[in-house]
Amino acid sequence: MLRIAVPNKGSLSGPAGEMLHEAGYQQRRESKELRIVDPTNEVEFFYLRPRDIAIYVSSGRLDIGITGRDLLIDSGADAEEILPLGFARSTFRFAGKPGTANAVTDLKGRTVATSYEGIVAAHLAEQGVDASVVHLDGAVETAIELGVAEVIADVVETGTSLRNAGLEVFGEPIMKSEAVVIRRAGADADEPKVQQFLRRLQGVLVARTYVMMDYDCRVEQLEKAVALTPGLESPTVSPLHNEGWVAVRAMVPAKEAQRIMDDLYEIGARAILTTAIHACRL
Repeated sequence: MLRIAVPNKGSLSGPAGEMLHEAGYQQRRESKELRIVDPTNEVEFFYLRPRDIAIYVSSGRLDIGITGRDLLIDSGADAEEILPLGFARSTFRFAGKPGTANAVTDLKGRTVATSYEGIVAAHLAEQGVDASVVHLDGAVETAIELGVAEVIADVVETGTSLRNAGLEVFGEPIMKSEAVVIRRAGADADEPKVQQFLRRLQGVLVARTYVMMDYDCRVEQLEKAVALTPGLESPTVSPLHNEGWVAVRAMVPAKEAQRIMDDLYEIGARAILTTAIHACRL
């Protein structure tokens, strides 16, 4: 039975549960549940603190897990990312009072407060900057006001909390994070149950990103039309009863669907969006 770690709270928890449900897996009904078994799919889910998931997976006690890329790297655990999931996106950056610094090189000899000591220490070392790193749990915005540090490093989503604290970001982003699937480093990449799990999640990602488009076009315009709608691999093309016409079906990015329909109209194709893709298995 496949043993999977899932975030039990925070910004990762809800979206992770929704994605697993869309992928056909049973999920917990109450937030107090710490473990459930999905006998149909032969999977056992463990609901853990997001920060702890990489540690559990790296120990080999659990096969795979869902956590944040930032949490994985910060943990220093012997685990690796195997699939980005596209939600809980954020950017990790330095921030301080206006005029404090313009780049990471300005931090030499200064103190940086963060909840992600591993990420920050590694980044400073990579940049050759000798600075002190203070670990704080939870919100770090007040560290500067209270004199604990001159600069903070934290996850920035909208920047509202930083602005409210009178801080501004500076320098290049330290890293960009999102939810990811992880496994123990060096684990069997071809384990059938793991591959099945990844295929299901990839199917959900495709279903969320693409819509199905059907259109008719003249044979002489087919190459131009297919260039506009290449699909994931290639579109389906079928001859119509009316000679010289073909029917085409292809998956197109949902965000670009209306523009593609306009472009098809310009070459004489008649397009409609038939449906969103509710299930797709790669």
